[in-house]
This record gives sequence, structure tokens and C-alpha cells, in this order.
Amino acid sequence: MFPAQPPPFDQLLEQVLSELPPRLRALLEEVPLVVEDHPSPSVLRHTGLGPDELCGLYTGIPLTDRSVLHSGVMPDVITIYRRGLLAASTDRRGRCTPGRLLRQIRKTVLHEIGHHFGLDEDDLRGYGYG
Repeated sequence: MFPAQPPPFDQLLEQVLSELPPRLRALLEEVPLVVEDHPSPSVLRHTGLGPDELCGLYTGIPLTDRSVLHSGVMPDVITIYRRGLLAASTDRRGRCTPGRLLRQIRKTVLHEIGHHFGLDEDDLRGYGYG
């Protein structure tokens, strides 16, 4: 269940992006960040998650795994999902505060950027982004 009037998602996302260190903001010039309401059926089948469980997804080849053999592959993309982020930010009473959503957006964006740099789920949990 989502709050009747969710916080201004796009404004909070812009705030998170503007507060990233300059080097990470520059990275997003090369790796687009896409916002979708929810994952596609094929993404849900691939991840085994429900439509409100997935907050973000990195699609691509991490920098640590790249070689000259990867020329011509599709570009990397970071996708974040509004419904998953709203669900993860909503408390048991159905409240979703801007502060809680802001923290979840930041955590998700940094989590997916971490995958781009080759961090796995254990690494990200260790850094507090799991």
C-alpha cells in the first residue's frame, strides 16, 4: 500500500544526484540513470522479485570485468524503480516521509553505482548499501 500523496520523488532524486561527489556525478554522464515506475515482467522473472521489491538495477559489465573483448556491447544503464523505492520507504502505517524516501533513493543510487565499479552484494552490505 502506498501513501495517498507520496513525497515529490523527482525533486528528491534531483537532490540526491546534486549531492553526489563530482566524480560520481561525472560517471552518470557516461552511465545513464533511468527512472521507471516498476520493473518489466522480464526483469521480474530474471530477479525473482515482486514489482514492489526491486528498488534499482545495474545492467552492464562492471569496470572490473571489462576487456577489449567487450567492445560493441550494449551500454551500461542504472535503473531505479519508483514503486520499489516508495514501498521500501513506507512504514507499517503507510507513511512515507520525504526524509525516509531521500535516504532510500541515495542508498539505491549508490548501490547501483557500486555494481558499476565491480562491488558485489557482500561488498555493498559491508559499506552499508546492501
